[in-house]
Amino acid sequence: MEQIETNTDFAKDVQTGLTSGTKSLSSKYFYDDTGSRIFQDIMRMPEYYLTDCELEIFETQKQHIFESFTESGDEFELIELGAGDGMKTRILLSYLLEKNCDFKYIPIDISEDAVSNLVIDLELKLPELNIIGKVGDYFELLNEKEFNGQTKKILLFLGSNIGNYNYPDTLAFLSKLKEVMNPRDLLFIGFDMKKDSDIILKAYNDPHGHTAAFNLNLLQRINDELDADFILQNFKHREVYDSETGTAKSELISIKNQSVEIKELNLTVSFEEGEAIFMEISQKYDTVMINELAERSGFQVVRNFFDKRLFFMNSLWKLK
Repeated sequence: MEQIETNTDFAKDVQTGLTSGTKSLSSKYFYDDTGSRIFQDIMRMPEYYLTDCELEIFETQKQHIFESFTESGDEFELIELGAGDGMKTRILLSYLLEKNCDFKYIPIDISEDAVSNLVIDLELKLPELNIIGKVGDYFELLNEKEFNGQTKKILLFLGSNIGNYNYPDTLAFLSKLKEVMNPRDLLFIGFDMKKDSDIILKAYNDPHGHTAAFNLNLLQRINDELDADFILQNFKHREVYDSETGTAKSELISIKNQSVEIKELNLTVSFEEGEAIFMEISQKYDTVMINELAERSGFQVVRNFFDKRLFFMNSLWKLK
């Protein structure tokens, strides 16, 4: 694999994270092509309730979602941020086509493989769909000229992706979305709700080892792209959940005293036995928290869609 220059965001963020007092790596780098494939495995696990809950919402409430999207009667661009394999979205896409909606579907993902495979699959299964796949950073793409016209945009941010940000970063992310939206645009966003800790821990510390592989793949990416010598077997995955705050945290724990050399950064990182690398937050919400997020980031909640167990919510927002 071609090595990246050390002044890239990835290299800088790795250096900053691994030289901080509490070591960490940014979850936004999970989704290289390998990471995206592993995440598809995670979404198909029976323990990973989030996929089934959101699928249920799309299956049972697609008429209400359609009505909310098309209330103004305008044509629109359905722009999905972090589209992945589009498994859930295609339910909605099929229904919108059935209803003869005038729309274009634009899936955006950092993984070129994910976008390419999704476009090919949808062109085969939904040949009448107007689809244009985009690879890259959400905001860089949304700031391009083609998205600054008068066509109404409906932004999809599904799954529990919003939960991967801490509170300040969540507000910052939503505020940046607001900046690329026009008054008629909508945001359709997924929230994982607070629930019994056993359910959450089984989903994020699964017996199949997919979540562990997903986290460890980021160490492998550092090996490949920054010429490091992480030995993946010297780290184990750990998940903790605080039921009061609704915060789940993923960590990689060093199982021994060890040092790792990252040649592209001219950096050696020492780990003590039991020392953690913080990998990801998975925030769980209640309706009070969600309403506060919308208010503080400049949005207004239009309508909420829950699954039957109240495990998950898709919330439709407009600008205030």
